[in-house]
Amino acid sequence: MELNLSFMLAALLRAAAAIPVTVNITVVSLLIASPLGFLLALCRIYRIRALDTLAGIYISFIRGTPMVLQILIVYSILPSLLNAFTKSLGLGIDIFALPPIIYAWAVFSLNSAAGLSEIFRSALLTVDRGQMEAARALGMSTPLAYRLVILPQAFVFALPNLSNFTVTLIKNTSLAFIMTVRDITAVARIEAARGYNYIEAYLDIFLLYIALCGVVQWLFDRAERKLAKG
Repeated sequence: MELNLSFMLAALLRAAAAIPVTVNITVVSLLIASPLGFLLALCRIYRIRALDTLAGIYISFIRGTPMVLQILIVYSILPSLLNAFTKSLGLGIDIFALPPIIYAWAVFSLNSAAGLSEIFRSALLTVDRGQMEAARALGMSTPLAYRLVILPQAFVFALPNLSNFTVTLIKNTSLAFIMTVRDITAVARIEAARGYNYIEAYLDIFLLYIALCGVVQWLFDRAERKLAKG
């Protein structure tokens, strides 16, 4: 079977134009999930009553259920519940009119928070406890000690895992097409449907994700080498 190279090139360019959407979902999800993941990590480390249990249940649910199921819950069930709630309050907000990318941000942020919490927890536990004791002995408060002493060291320890996690998140965003988000995968599939050139479209998707993930890994490697020198 011969590949339609002209279609493949045209579809590649159209799908590449959707790279900003994939990057947007990844970056926004990480920005939202990072503070939530950090709080979940602290709840687990300090074993805060009730919150530790809730954090454990949340993390177990996210890690134990398929991403597709989480997308269906957020995109199919949650809007109906929110719409009924807003109507009961007489707010007149049309939940179904929200852009699909908002649901993508929500589902990938909630999913990422669980994964990041375990990365942050392991990184924080890697830092010697004596660092905190020394900071407190110098008169620092716990938040200040975290900001100036603990977090910079923990960040260095977490970088390799953060790199792997970010690459995985980028690949998982390919499921955003389920929520009608026009990302790389969605655009390539739409192009393929016109002439049933699915093999060429999937090769385009493969090439774009390889390139995008390669750039992200390169950036993390550079950051890791720079911080290691410091």
